[in-house]
Amino acid sequence: MVTLIMKKIILGASGSIGSSLAKKLVDAGDEIHLVGRDESSISSLAGDLGASFTVCDVLEENFSEKILSDIGEEPINGLAYCIGSIDLKPLKLTKKSDFLKAFNLNLVSAAEVIKTFGDNLKQNKGSVVLFSTVAVKQGFPNHAIVSSAKGAIEGLTIALAAEFAPNIRVNCIAPSLTNSKMSSNLLKNEKIAEGIASLTPQQFRVLIMLMQGLLNKQIAYELNVSEATIKAHVTAILRKLSVHSRTQAVIAAQRLCVDPPRTDMA
Repeated sequence: MVTLIMKKIILGASGSIGSSLAKKLVDAGDEIHLVGRDESSISSLAGDLGASFTVCDVLEENFSEKILSDIGEEPINGLAYCIGSIDLKPLKLTKKSDFLKAFNLNLVSAAEVIKTFGDNLKQNKGSVVLFSTVAVKQGFPNHAIVSSAKGAIEGLTIALAAEFAPNIRVNCIAPSLTNSKMSSNLLKNEKIAEGIASLTPQQFRVLIMLMQGLLNKQIAYELNVSEATIKAHVTAILRKLSVHSRTQAVIAAQRLCVDPPRTDMA
C-alpha cells in the first residue's frame, strides 16, 4: 500500500508564529512548504527543516500563482495564513490607504491563496487556519485599522467554513499580543509586558474598561459581578503592573501603543 505524502503550506513562515508552527509540524512528522518575502530567512529556515519554499510578497499581483508553480501537483492538506499587521494610531490620524493596505494584507491575500488551493485542499479533506486578534472583540484604543481588517478575517472564516463544509475545515485563532518580531516595539517595556501577560482573562477585561474610563460600579454592572469583586481585581492589576493607582495602570498599559505606527508581515 502506497502512502500519499501531503504537504501543509505556511505563509508568513519567517515570522515568530509561522516559524514556530513550521517546527512543530516537522517535529510531528508533517511535510511543509514555507512562504515568506525575506529570501535569506525563509531559505535558512527551509534548510534547517528540510522543507520546500517560495519567496514572494503577498501584496504582489498573482503571488499565489508563484506558490502554485513551486508546489506543482503535490497534494495539500493544510494551509496556515500566519501573516498580519500592527498599525496603531488614533482614527483621526488614519488615511484611506492605511485601511486598504491592512485589508489587502490580512484579508484579500488570504482569500486569494485559499481560492488558489481550494480544490487541492478539498480533494485531500484539508484544513485552513487564519489569524485574527483579541482586539476585534475586546475593543482597544488606536486599533481601528487592525481590528477592522482582522474582524473581516473572522467574517471570512465563518463564511468559508459554511461554504467548504464538510470537505475543508476552516478555523480562526484570535490571540492577544504575542512575543514576536512584529510586536517587539510594543513589548520593549519588559516589565509591563510581563505584568499584562500575567493578568487573568477577567483582570484583562477590567484593565481594558479602566482604559475606557469606566468606574468600578460601571465595570461591575458590565461584568455582572459585585463592586467588591472589581476592587479586588483592580488591586491585583496594580500589583502585577507594579503601579500604585488606576491612572498609573492605564498609562502603563497605554505604553504598549504609543510608539510610531508600523506595519509588518509576520
